[in-house]
Amino acid sequence: MAHAAGKNGAPWWPLEDVEGVYWPAGVPLEETLEAFVVAFQTEGYGPCNGPEREEGYEKVAIFADADGNPTHAARQLHLSGTWTSKLGDWEDIEHKTLIAVCCPAYGEPVKYLKRRIENQ
Repeated sequence: MAHAAGKNGAPWWPLEDVEGVYWPAGVPLEETLEAFVVAFQTEGYGPCNGPEREEGYEKVAIFADADGNPTHAARQLHLSGTWTSKLGDWEDIEHKTLIAVCCPAYGEPVKYLKRRIENQ
């Protein structure tokens, strides 16, 4: 989640008082889609209709498993329109489509957010 938000100092997850894990202040400590949307809102993201590239915006796709639990997030690179993901503690990757990282562990993209790019 942190990588998708452009924050690489510590992983993001709604855990209280766990060293090395960050969660934005004031966001419910819940593993729900709604809590993750609020977490991204603290970084200036708001709702949007889909993953299509929009000039002047950076997008995030939040993934969820079959039960609707958030599992992963990918960020769209605003210049190229490709996506970037961090695979757990492993590598950061770029992928042309969101389907490229769909799997049982990550599920599918279920929510899209965007924020305006400053100083393009």
